[in-house]
Amino acid sequence: MRLLAWNIQWCRGTDGRVDPARIAREIRRIGDPEIVCLQEVASNFDALPGSAGEDQPAQLAQALGAEAHVAWAVDIAAEGARRARFGNLIVSRLPVRRVLRHSLPWPAAGGLPSMPRVALEAEIEVPWGALRVLSTHLEYYSAAQRAAQVERLRELHAEACAHALAGPPAREAAGPFRHFARPTHAIVCGDFNFPPDDPLHARLAAPFGAGIPALVDAWTHLNPGVPHPPTFRLHDPDYAGAPYCCDYVFASEDFVPRLASMLVDLESRASDHQPLIVEFD
Repeated sequence: MRLLAWNIQWCRGTDGRVDPARIAREIRRIGDPEIVCLQEVASNFDALPGSAGEDQPAQLAQALGAEAHVAWAVDIAAEGARRARFGNLIVSRLPVRRVLRHSLPWPAAGGLPSMPRVALEAEIEVPWGALRVLSTHLEYYSAAQRAAQVERLRELHAEACAHALAGPPAREAAGPFRHFARPTHAIVCGDFNFPPDDPLHARLAAPFGAGIPALVDAWTHLNPGVPHPPTFRLHDPDYAGAPYCCDYVFASEDFVPRLASMLVDLESRASDHQPLIVEFD
């Protein structure tokens, strides 16, 4: 089984062209994964360079032939009665049992540009049980906001694991109170906007205690001693500075034994970021 994580820059390639169909073709070329986690997906946002206001989640879901779920970080008024939206997407060919949408902290940034951030969570049915998958995108400009968002991601993981450890309620209820067991097995992936040597990387992977599995960098686990390949600034002429890694797949410690391989596609020019793909069993 495969999971792909990718910041697709609203489907805008390094040639400046916005093309959701190209993103779908690239996803299929890279490995045709069962689970796709995307960041910087847009709808009705023709203010973005190159965009004509495409409904990108709908187009990508149709092209990939799979169920799509969205969490909008930005949802603002556009021309007429439309809403311009920007956020994260999970597309799954496997059954999605429950979807949760989490707002991340957005403290005042002291004059720096910033925008709201979210984590989209899907509880996905896999052959051996259930897996929590979170697709997220942390703040680029403000280190203080990124730090607060990392803490919230840790809280969300600890909260989900606490539900799992608590077990089902004493009395079963129906409707919106229907119980779904929350798995401790989890993948947290996306664009974290920090390099591997940033203290926030170590903080996200720090132990929890109380039986809660830590979050482990899948690349580091599968490739010990090998530096992370660059995932940003590799091909895009709009950015100065050396390429570096800021996109990751973290897996819960109890899921790590199922990780089989991970690669970063260094060839794609369909976005300003490179796609990551993890294989697990």
